[in-house]
Amino acid sequence: MAFITDRKRARGTGATGHGTDHHWNMTVTSVALVILVPLFVFTFGSALGRPWQEVVVYYGRPFPAIVAALTLIVGMVHFRGGVQIMIEDYSDGLTRKALVMAMICISYGAAAVGLFALASLAL
Repeated sequence: MAFITDRKRARGTGATGHGTDHHWNMTVTSVALVILVPLFVFTFGSALGRPWQEVVVYYGRPFPAIVAALTLIVGMVHFRGGVQIMIEDYSDGLTRKALVMAMICISYGAAAVGLFALASLAL
């Protein structure tokens, strides 16, 4: 027999047992994107319109490659979290599970393809 009230049982966990994890992750990735997106725009803008060889040399340097990789990773994690919340809010049952699994595969797949393309440029 447990002597725990309903309030203590639910405190900090919410109905799904995850509590504020989704909100906190979205807040952290949003703050990171506020910093990374302007950096990415400035670094990508410098390479925009240049010939292929100059772009390869430019992304061979560490700073533009790291900024592009971080923007891609954090952006895809933020996208995954936002779309997952949207799917959970507007669908039910097996459809929800299938959509969430497909969205996770698509977001991580896009991140992997982007990182592979960046690595092939940088290396």
